[in-house]
Amino acid sequence: MRDHIVRLEADHPGFNDPEYRCRRDEIALLAPPLGSAEPPQRVAYTEDEQRTWATAFEGLTALYPDHACREFLAVFGDLGYRADAVPQLADVSAFLGRRTGFRLQPVAGLVSAREFLGALSRRVFCATQYIRHHSQPLYTPEPDIVHELMGHAPMLGIPEFANLSQKIGEGSLRADERQVEQLATLYWFTIEYGVLWEEGRLRAYGAGLLSSFGELAHALSGKVEVRPFDPWQAKDTTYPITSYQPLLWSVASIGEAFARMEEFVRTV
Repeated sequence: MRDHIVRLEADHPGFNDPEYRCRRDEIALLAPPLGSAEPPQRVAYTEDEQRTWATAFEGLTALYPDHACREFLAVFGDLGYRADAVPQLADVSAFLGRRTGFRLQPVAGLVSAREFLGALSRRVFCATQYIRHHSQPLYTPEPDIVHELMGHAPMLGIPEFANLSQKIGEGSLRADERQVEQLATLYWFTIEYGVLWEEGRLRAYGAGLLSSFGELAHALSGKVEVRPFDPWQAKDTTYPITSYQPLLWSVASIGEAFARMEEFVRTV
């Protein structure tokens, strides 16, 4: 078997698909070195990839009206995504630059927590450009273009959320390794899996929820424990990566999440 640039775990849906793995490598080679300021290269997505995007897009947008926070819905509408075309990272990055000063930095795959959080401090979000395996269009065990553009990008177009992301990144610059782990955990419970209350109803603002059909439906089903967000408690709380989250942390607004994180970061 040939060596691949992109490493996949044996339980990845595309692990035994040589065509998919070669395609992943092809897209990975388009990513510039980490820290580069050059704009993302455009990807000519295949028909299979377009169909995978369409299935994920249609499933998620059916849930958004009753599951996503209102700030997300407003920016999502402005982005103008369509089911029949995978958006280009370059176009979305330009949109975010105009809105909040954030830009998207293409990466070949996962980067270290310190590198990722450090980039956030500069208002740079490390994003992948490949798409999940076509056999499971509503699931991915790792970040992909659906996760980045359906989950993160609309939220990064909201000033309060952009500020929250940057604040967590700033905390990492003077943190030791244990504190970086704690900040990564707080990132998970806010940026990835945060929920907030709107007129007495729970709504998602975390990208991990907003980009996962099954997780989003489960999180707001009433079957998940929800606690008021307390970074001092949440920072050492363990969480599963390959199953639905059993615990979520809520705020009354994204501004509240920023205020709590700002207070916490001052102690790092």
